[in-house]
Amino acid sequence: MTTPTMTEEPRLKLERYLQEHHVATLATAAGDAVWAAAVFYVSDGHTFYFLSSPTSRHCENLAHNPRVALTVQEDYADWPAIKGVQLEGIASEIVGQEADLARSLYGHKFPVVGKIAQAPEAIVRAMSKVRWYKVVPSKLYFIDNSVGFGHRDEIAL
Repeated sequence: MTTPTMTEEPRLKLERYLQEHHVATLATAAGDAVWAAAVFYVSDGHTFYFLSSPTSRHCENLAHNPRVALTVQEDYADWPAIKGVQLEGIASEIVGQEADLARSLYGHKFPVVGKIAQAPEAIVRAMSKVRWYKVVPSKLYFIDNSVGFGHRDEIAL
C-alpha cells in the first residue's frame, strides 16, 4: 500500500472527490459492441446511482451484459494534477425502496430532481421516462498524480 499524502487516507480523498464531482463515464458492452456514455451520478459509499432512459444504448447494453467500467475525472491540462476514479463492477436497474433511496440521494445532489414539483415541464416529462440504476464495484481505484505520476490506490471494498 502506498503512503497517502498529508496523512489523508485514500478512502477519504475518494469520498471527497466523488462529492465534488457530478458526471461519470459509464462503459458498457453487448456482444462485440462497446459504448461509453456520460451520466450524472450520486454515490452512497461505494455504490453509484444514476438515472437514464431504458432505451438508451448503454441501458440496452446493460440488459444483455451487466458488467461495466466507470470513471470520474476532470478535463486536466496538467498531467501532475490528474485525479480521478476508475472502477469495474456490475450495473443493474433498481426499483422500490432502493430506487426511492437513489432518488432521495440524487435529489440532495441535484435539487431539480429533489424538487420535481418545481422543475421545468421538460424535466418533469423526462423524469417520467427514466429508470434508476446502480453500479456496485468489484474493483475501485483512486488515481492521484499529485502523489506521483501514475499513482493509483486500490480502495478495499
